Amino acid sequence: MNEDISRRLREASEAHQPDRARMLARVERGTSGATVRHRTPSIGRAWPKAALACLATAAVLATGGLAVAGIVRTPPPSDTPTVPAVPSPTGPSPSTSTSPPVTPPARASAPPGSTGPAPTGTAPSGSRPTASESSRVGSGPLWSEGSVDPHSNTYWSQSNVALRNSRPLSALTLEVRIAQTGGVQNTGSWRTLPSADFTVTVQEDGGVLVYRWVLKPGRTVPAGQHAFAAQYNHAAGARSAARDSYHVDAQASGSSVTDRGGFTQTR
Repeated sequence: MNEDISRRLREASEAHQPDRARMLARVERGTSGATVRHRTPSIGRAWPKAALACLATAAVLATGGLAVAGIVRTPPPSDTPTVPAVPSPTGPSPSTSTSPPVTPPARASAPPGSTGPAPTGTAPSGSRPTASESSRVGSGPLWSEGSVDPHSNTYWSQSNVALRNSRPLSALTLEVRIAQTGGVQNTGSWRTLPSADFTVTVQEDGGVLVYRWVLKPGRTVPAGQHAFAAQYNHAAGARSAARDSYHVDAQASGSSVTDRGGFTQTR
């Protein structure tokens, strides 16, 4: 069945309006012809009319059914576009992992002030440095030794220099150099010789804290053993004295003598 026949059948089906009452009346007239003529027709003459009416009814119904079937068979075009399915990825989705931040350990705070002995003109009791045979440095009539005081602690330290001279000294300059290892600050100094005999200065020079004792003109250091000490705060923890040093210049009997050295840990 081509498109033209389908169209015609569809138009005929849509235009047709079957009249059931008329059809039944026609069938009745065909089957009751004897009443009109006031006589009973024979079976042979009435049968063809009834068969013809049935065939006409069947033709009308068949035509309508074909038209409906053509309409049903031809679906209307769809306005909804078909979207192809996109397959979902089968692999795991990438994830980005970050390392947890590393928290630095808490740093101990320094004490509110110096914990060492207060500076005085003479050595405090129990703080007098003692000499070690292995660290002694001698030059003629002058002998010296440097050490870190055993009373030093986590926040504060004291560096000692012990001097021994066999002859009186008419001139003396002692310099102690404490390396800046973090938080190094002057907290004082002392000596066993009279404070009025010396000019004392403390200053920072190129990352080094410098303590200097200078014997005033006309004063004399008698023969014997003497001590000098530099005190300072520093960053919390055990401080290394590997970069610390001292230097001694003196005059004895008209001759110049010089000593120098470092500081040993005594604890």
